[in-house]
Amino acid sequence: MAKKNKKTEQKKAEEERKAAEAAAKLQEQEAESDESDGSDDDEDASEQQQEIEEVESEVTSEPASKKQKPNFYGSSEFSSLPLSPQTSLALTTLGFTTMTQIQQKSIPPLLTGKDLVGAAKTGSGKTLAFLIPTLELLNKVKWTNRNGTGAIIISPTRELSLQIYGVLRDIVEAGKHTQTHGLVIGGANRRTEAERLGKGVNILVATPGRLLDHLQNTKGFKYSNLQIFVIDEADRILEIGFEEDLHSIIKLLPKERQTMLFSATQTKQVEDLARLSIQNTAVYVEVENETKLATASGLEQGYVSCPSDKRFLLLYTFLRKNKNKKIMVFFSSCNSVKFHSDLLCYIDLPVLEIHGKLKQQKRTTTFFQFCKQEKGVLCCTDVAARGLDIPSVDWIIQFDPPDDPREYIHRVGRTARGATGKGRALLFLTPEEAGFLRYLRAAKVSLNEYEFPAKKVANVSSQLERLIEKNYYLNKGARDAYRSYLMAYASHSMRDVFNVHALDLVAVAKAFGFTTPPRVDLAFSARGDKGKNEAGRKKGKGGKDGRDARMGGGGGHEFSASNPYGSKKAGDKRQFQH
Repeated sequence: MAKKNKKTEQKKAEEERKAAEAAAKLQEQEAESDESDGSDDDEDASEQQQEIEEVESEVTSEPASKKQKPNFYGSSEFSSLPLSPQTSLALTTLGFTTMTQIQQKSIPPLLTGKDLVGAAKTGSGKTLAFLIPTLELLNKVKWTNRNGTGAIIISPTRELSLQIYGVLRDIVEAGKHTQTHGLVIGGANRRTEAERLGKGVNILVATPGRLLDHLQNTKGFKYSNLQIFVIDEADRILEIGFEEDLHSIIKLLPKERQTMLFSATQTKQVEDLARLSIQNTAVYVEVENETKLATASGLEQGYVSCPSDKRFLLLYTFLRKNKNKKIMVFFSSCNSVKFHSDLLCYIDLPVLEIHGKLKQQKRTTTFFQFCKQEKGVLCCTDVAARGLDIPSVDWIIQFDPPDDPREYIHRVGRTARGATGKGRALLFLTPEEAGFLRYLRAAKVSLNEYEFPAKKVANVSSQLERLIEKNYYLNKGARDAYRSYLMAYASHSMRDVFNVHALDLVAVAKAFGFTTPPRVDLAFSARGDKGKNEAGRKKGKGGKDGRDARMGGGGGHEFSASNPYGSKKAGDKRQFQH
């Protein structure tokens, strides 16, 4: 036993001696290397060693069989996708190299022909997420006009449809795709659209109402071979009263097809629509917001507390001081947009306008004109608040309050778009409307208070009043805008904050250029909810002019059906004769 232990100790000592000799020899070699080449240092050696270790780690951690096939589910580059040469050329030409989250999660399963329901906030890149698979699948089967319409893409508004069509056209032209494309929207020439559909349109972009019209009434419209059906901004389509049209469209289309449904929010209505429109088991994709905020990280948001009679003065001052910026100003009604646009242009502050009462051709021209501008002002209703991608907007001004936090989020979504986009947003609130901030905080929207020194606000009240008094055209516009403002306020969804009975009507009228408030006859409804009247208002309007104004009795101005303006009290100087 003792001999065995002795042999073990001798063996261990021999191993230690050999290790020491090897270490000494290695040190001598390193010293010789340092003497022969003074330019090499320890950092270079360690970097080389690190690179070798990284390469070895990559080689040993993944089998060769896996490395031979590119895993396009795990890459963020468009080049990793199995795309046709035409689409690859188009993406390269247009400068698209890296996928957004929604594109990375949606395109691979869509390329395999699966149905998909995707949820991602506005500005996340949903358009390419459905356009690329659509083009690829039709290109793969060599789709021609003889086959009829192979893909239909619907969106809630004309402007958004125009935008989608513009992106589609750019990809087709840049990649030299052979697929034909078309656009059918309300307000455009229906006969021209029908003739085009009769000749064959491979990919059709449409609004729901006009699409249903063609499906039901255009004889040469061949859609029996439809392969792909895309619903973009599904939640918005349902919000603005197109639910019945959408259900009718789905019933008319072939059941055997691939369906892609994209939405900014997943509501119960959207879930019901998904069950109705999708026959097979769908892939559900949702992009998580890394910042846990409802708005873009590059967006700087604030509000200003401003009395009613100073609102226009502050807006005028702000626009004058930011002439070199690109600004969108949101109003609650078409009449308000029209009046303020006319007024600002009259006083040498040129602006553009978009609202639901404009003819489609004018809306389209104005939209593309503002897109191309580097600076300028666009006055608009919420017709422009959803989905539109207008480049490089510096400021979003919400002159009239949104109906709820969700509408606020859609409005400010016109700026700070994309991963690195920057922009600013300013919300006008009267001191009495400060409670709206509580609802915004609950929706994960945090605003800073901006202060504008009173002495720096242009005091043009007297000039405004004289102008409105003497100019018949502006006077009529001001009356219409004032009436629409009260109607929108009366039907606001958050009446605990936006209480029409608590409004100082003299101060409100002053912002429209009146020394005393004009008489307003409001249309009343006995209904206490927002049922069919509001759905009818929203469908195709783009403003809040058609809202059914409902005001109960009680304090404040005591509005009623028989006395729509409120009780006239002693000393009241309001103008009831108008």
